[in-house]
Amino acid sequence: MPNRVFRVLQIDDDKALARLVERALTRRGYAYELAADGQAGLDRIAEGGIDVVVLDHFLATGTGMSVLAALSERSPSPPVVYVTGSQEPTVAVEALKAGAADYVLKTVGEEFLVLLVSAIEQAIEKARLERMRELAEREVREARDRAEILLAEVNHRVANSLALVAALVRMQTSAITDPAAKDALNETQARISAIAGLHRKLYNSEDVRSVSLDSYLATLAEELDTTMRAIGHAPRMKLDLEAVAVPTDKAVSVGMIVTELLTNAYKYAYPEGTSGEVRLLMRRSEEGRALLVVEDDGIGWNGTGTPKGTGMGTRIVSAMAAQLGTTIAYGDGKGGTRTTIELVIGEDA
Repeated sequence: MPNRVFRVLQIDDDKALARLVERALTRRGYAYELAADGQAGLDRIAEGGIDVVVLDHFLATGTGMSVLAALSERSPSPPVVYVTGSQEPTVAVEALKAGAADYVLKTVGEEFLVLLVSAIEQAIEKARLERMRELAEREVREARDRAEILLAEVNHRVANSLALVAALVRMQTSAITDPAAKDALNETQARISAIAGLHRKLYNSEDVRSVSLDSYLATLAEELDTTMRAIGHAPRMKLDLEAVAVPTDKAVSVGMIVTELLTNAYKYAYPEGTSGEVRLLMRRSEEGRALLVVEDDGIGWNGTGTPKGTGMGTRIVSAMAAQLGTTIAYGDGKGGTRTTIELVIGEDA
């Protein structure tokens, strides 16, 4: 017997059979209703409160297939147990394809009622499991949406906090006269801004799991260009970036590498009094990979020997490359510096 009273609607014009079904169901604790034709059945279903429909194939006004077709356009609708006296298996197959939860072959005797009750019970259980699945999926979606909103807010707050730190470093820089100290603070500000820029991108992103690397690097390069020009470095910036998306954690490392390489190019590629171009390029190579290139036409460096300055930028580049599982490749240093990084951007990145 069901744990609660389930209501069964039978759509059938066979009154004698309906009385047998009613007795069998009410003995087992079901509430029973009868509709003599398809339209009456559809009208009753529309009122609500029906848990299962027992639908006969042959009706005075047509077949049960038309009722199934009408129910398929309604959501939600109760499960249907299709009853047919036809020995043709195609009828049952068509009913199942049209949306019936089960079918029962109409026979003479108690066996039909036993099979019908069993099919009704299975239809109720299947509908219960489907509702539970839909509820679980909805709860997962709602939890994911809440998490994404919270994560976006976290990224927003982190970006604002880092912007404040960068502003404080900039203020400190303006109060210092020592050139080496000013350079160190300017580079620190650029590194902080690179990370802040990533969090701004994540705040505005629909998917916080990945970052549009081309958009992120373009913003980073433009901000760095403004900063470097403000302190007297004159190279022109040229960007040529194909659309590439990478996981968020990798974007941080890539942003730090590009910040260091561009900063070095601005500071050391062209001797004082000269100007030139610094280029940032990104191209997809083979599937799941991309090439990132920073190059200039300046005095050139092939990656060997003692780097200029404190060497901090070079150490940061090496550390970030190791974190990405890649290496930094330098050109021969003739006619300028060319630095190439291969990035893994596939699903297994």
